[in-house]
Amino acid sequence: EIKWNFEELGFLSQKVANMLSGPHSLQRGGRVLMVLPRIPEWWLLNVPCMRTGVIIIPGTTQLTAQDICCRLLASKAKCFITIDVLAPALDSVASKCQFLKTKLIVSESSRTEWLNFSDLL
Repeated sequence: EIKWNFEELGFLSQKVANMLSGPHSLQRGGRVLMVLPRIPEWWLLNVPCMRTGVIIIPGTTQLTAQDICCRLLASKAKCFITIDVLAPALDSVASKCQFLKTKLIVSESSRTEWLNFSDLL
């Protein structure tokens, strides 16, 4: 079980905010499609997006590849964040999503062409 106090969450969220707005060029008004289950990392990604003015587009883990593609095209999201189980769904449609620049995976394992959230912290 992971527990953070407000000080730790504040520190970590600032670190993630810097990471997202730095090399991954997510700026105020930029869009992120976040498809995560109820995991603690949801907060470590949600709070920094709010801090930096990035628009979060939440999605249920029940989305299909076609659902993901439609949401990415409609929103023009530059970043997609998910877990390893849902990564293949995005990979199957990523070539159709011209605005997508960054794929971030919340997992202990790595995946080619994906940034690993744990490694970036």
